[in-house]
Amino acid sequence: MRCNRGVDTRPLGVALLVLSSMAGFFVLACTPPREDTGLAAALRLVDLFPEATVEGSPAALEPPSPIAWSFDIDADAAAWSALAGVQGLSRADGSLRGTTTPPFSVLSVDWSPADPTDSIHAVEVRVRVSRPTNVLATFDAADEPNLPALIGSPFGWSMRTPALAGDAQTYELRPSTVVRLEGVKRLLLRPADEPGVEFAIESVRVITRKAHLLAVPPGIGWQGAREIYRESIATRAPERVRYSLDLPASPRLDVALATLEPGAGTFTVEVSAPGRDSLSVSRTVSEQLAWQPFSVDLSRFGGTRADLTLALRGPHDGFLGLWGTPVVRQVVSEAGGDRPRGVILVIADTLRRDHLNLYGYERETAPTIARLASEGANALDALSQATWTKVSVPAIQTGLYPLTHSVHDLPDLLPASATTLAEVFREAGYATVGFASIPFVGRFTNLHQGYEEFHEPGSLLVSKDAKTAREYMGRLLPWLERHRDVPFFALLHVADPHSPYFPYEPYGEIWGEPGDADAHRAALEQVRPHIAHPLMRNFGMPMRSELEKAGLDPEVFVDRELDAYDGSIRGLDVEIGRLLEQLDYLGLRDEVLIAFVSDHGTEFLDHDAHFHGHSAYGELNRVPMFFWGPRFVPAGVEIPGTVQTIDLTPTLLELAGLAVPEAVQGRSFASFLRAGTGAAPPESRPAFTEKAVIQSAGGSLPGRDFTSYAVVHEGWKLIWNQQPPRGLPEYELFDHHADPINLHDVAAEHPQRVSELRRLIDEWREAAIAARLDPASTEGMSAEELERLRALGYVQ
Repeated sequence: MRCNRGVDTRPLGVALLVLSSMAGFFVLACTPPREDTGLAAALRLVDLFPEATVEGSPAALEPPSPIAWSFDIDADAAAWSALAGVQGLSRADGSLRGTTTPPFSVLSVDWSPADPTDSIHAVEVRVRVSRPTNVLATFDAADEPNLPALIGSPFGWSMRTPALAGDAQTYELRPSTVVRLEGVKRLLLRPADEPGVEFAIESVRVITRKAHLLAVPPGIGWQGAREIYRESIATRAPERVRYSLDLPASPRLDVALATLEPGAGTFTVEVSAPGRDSLSVSRTVSEQLAWQPFSVDLSRFGGTRADLTLALRGPHDGFLGLWGTPVVRQVVSEAGGDRPRGVILVIADTLRRDHLNLYGYERETAPTIARLASEGANALDALSQATWTKVSVPAIQTGLYPLTHSVHDLPDLLPASATTLAEVFREAGYATVGFASIPFVGRFTNLHQGYEEFHEPGSLLVSKDAKTAREYMGRLLPWLERHRDVPFFALLHVADPHSPYFPYEPYGEIWGEPGDADAHRAALEQVRPHIAHPLMRNFGMPMRSELEKAGLDPEVFVDRELDAYDGSIRGLDVEIGRLLEQLDYLGLRDEVLIAFVSDHGTEFLDHDAHFHGHSAYGELNRVPMFFWGPRFVPAGVEIPGTVQTIDLTPTLLELAGLAVPEAVQGRSFASFLRAGTGAAPPESRPAFTEKAVIQSAGGSLPGRDFTSYAVVHEGWKLIWNQQPPRGLPEYELFDHHADPINLHDVAAEHPQRVSELRRLIDEWREAAIAARLDPASTEGMSAEELERLRALGYVQ
């Protein structure tokens, strides 16, 4: 939903009726944009493509036939076998038929790609199923299939689509991460993800990326080169795409060029206007699958109506080239104004609040972060709305509770009807770029919405062991230099605090000892066979009991982890320092607004487990959050009370002078921050965290296979565990400030407080569910908007 365009994709009237009684939980006001923004809207050629004229299109190319199995001949049926959970597999009436059985069903066919340098675009399956389910696929490179490992991998079955009961339909399964074909030995297919489903598969087709590219028509799309994706216009030599544009006063064309097949392509920008000398600038790209940034000064055409043409020449007709993020921007010549030139959101994945010296930690893990917070506005007590990245980051970037944004498990996608923070900045004319360190933050969750340019984790070249800040900062700094004179928004999602806990040198030995890393790796191999949960086994995240079963001292194991964890935080802090240096060098220090937050914490046996996402205890949902901007946020401001990470989006937008979408459930603190240290504190309201049951990747942790909700209000924290196992209470009550890690349950001593807080959870859940986005809804969108979302991969 987009407040400033008046588009609503939900039955908002119903939601408002319910929410009106919950004003303490939800903020629905749509803040109008300021009249004099000082920023010109960008002319995005992707958006204007329907108005363009395409000339010189070559004859259609015939792509190679995809690899296919049609089950109307015996040979195709014989090639497939059931690895697990299929009853009565047979060929009948031109279909491969069977019934799925517990615990999971997997079909297999041996297949080695002809070109191992290629990757997968999609798998098409034509199938009939007896009831609604999901069809899944993956490729396996092992000599022998390891089904427990595949089922336990969080990305092992990322190719997934819903299937409807009834007649046979063709379903396209697209990978959300790169699936390279080097070493692949077989295709695995799950015709359903639950038992008791009858299936009849008529055909299976594998479409490689190279085959797909040969079939790409000219037009807009979300195109990637080495896992860096851009809103793009694809053209085939010798095509010419001509626009007629009303140019701003100081225009510049920014674009990135790429070729997706061998050979050199020459991209030419031609501009003409009455009474002005024409312009023709060319750039030849000879390196395949590599974006080449290219800017063209259009200042001689400022304020005119001009014809702008994009032309491509190549070694042969039909040669494919990409014009990535082609935008005519208004260059901002002077600093100043009442809103920031640029906005940067830093999300530090898995960063516990209590491991920052900013909040009293005894180790100086992050001196730069502490300084930034002291120079800006720091939230004294911030709670995340979920305790793992897949669910928490959509809440941060939409300002919506998970119950409303509807992302709860690995396969879930953020509905296209949601409005992301990046979309609001994009509509306001900002250049937008995102860097994701974990697939959950990109296409895997539909969180690329609103970004002109997005770096998926598959684009990382040298980062190891999840330490991504150094490499991504090396990309962000030159991007800032290229966009120093236009409004911009950048998301920097870094995973340095995330496991595995092996930081770059010298950070591993700031608090650890030489040899600790090797000793910890040996301990991991010793305990790994004893870890029951398949995903935790992959990550090396043992329970206390599993460490003891392996003969390891849990305290020594955790101490080594914490030394490395703290060292990883210091490595991240150094990179934040590099960002500040670049802002100073570019003269942007006083023109930029920075928000810093973590999506969740992590557990180091605080409650006898490791990792995150399995509970709503304090080690997982208490996070850092602050705002910094010398001209936009007064120094030394402390945001009192308990706040939520969904408050970040409305606060950031209001500080930037932009409209806050109506659906946002977070609360803006912009007015309080502008008022400075002497302002009256904002009214206290309850803060909520959700922990849903995880069905995929091996399911929830043992003993944690239930839903929990937590509320913090007036210094108390209640956790409501729905149908917990024996030994764990339904309600747990904690003194939120005296017991921040939630180790001492006092529910029995305060039954009235339990009852009051449970009532708050009930009222909040009712309101959040009433506002829930329909994952498949595109109601209210124009045909043009819907087509653009399809082309850019937001909807299927």
